[in-house]
Amino acid sequence: MSESWHPVIAETEFPAEGKLATRIAGWYVLIGKTDDGLHAVNDRCTHQAALLSTGRIRRGAIMCPLHGARFEMATGKCIGSAYRDLRPFPLRITDGTIEVCLPDEAPTMDELPVVTG
Repeated sequence: MSESWHPVIAETEFPAEGKLATRIAGWYVLIGKTDDGLHAVNDRCTHQAALLSTGRIRRGAIMCPLHGARFEMATGKCIGSAYRDLRPFPLRITDGTIEVCLPDEAPTMDELPVVTG
């Protein structure tokens, strides 16, 4: 499977609240800031397909706003539940721009969140 790097936002413009949700090439991406840096994951809870970006990041993990499942931002690992792990995306900062590496293939239905409205 091939992957490509995509510019997202200037590092200096990253939101003060510590997270940014975006859609790139069909992928829903959540970038979150933790004590150990910036991390990117698929913005979809593996339990009920909710957008995680409306949840809170605490102690390095994002919490699903629907049912409280927690996932490590650095690895995507589900903490304390039996849900599947999130898909993490490589992230780098190049010349002051935050970039994420995404698959060139479109996401499958199992990788897309349920978006209402």
